[in-house]
Amino acid sequence: MRSVLFVCTGNICRSPTAEGVFRKMVVDGGLSHLITADSAGTVGYHAGEPPDPRSQAAAARRGYELARLRARRVMRTDFERFDLVLAMDFGHREVLARLAPEGGQQKLRMLLEYAQAAPSLEVPDPYYGGPQGFEVVLDLIEDASRGLLAAMRAELSAG
Repeated sequence: MRSVLFVCTGNICRSPTAEGVFRKMVVDGGLSHLITADSAGTVGYHAGEPPDPRSQAAAARRGYELARLRARRVMRTDFERFDLVLAMDFGHREVLARLAPEGGQQKLRMLLEYAQAAPSLEVPDPYYGGPQGFEVVLDLIEDASRGLLAAMRAELSAG
């Protein structure tokens, strides 16, 4: 079994979108018995809340269900529970690098390292922008999720 944790700031826009998109791809690929996913935020001020309604609406238009997800804060123990901890931007990566226990930093990467067509390694925060920002986030996350799933599938086949 392989596991991945997606992390953004409040766990209401980018990281739950990544969790929802990746989970659907895992299910559609017939790998749900081998790969699990979760998401968290670097801060806990939205803990227990569902994803932002705009994230939910944009995701639903593409067939992804986010309504059941609930925000939580990332914990040091997540580095023990997950094989990969994927940051949405460099600020998240910095917070996670400080939080990681000794030996945990090798699990830390940027989500967009797995993308084929991303213009940078950061998923932009759509929270303060208009609806188009949520579409851009979905485009980037879908691209990276395809690459991540291919990498995990190859790892599972090899090992």
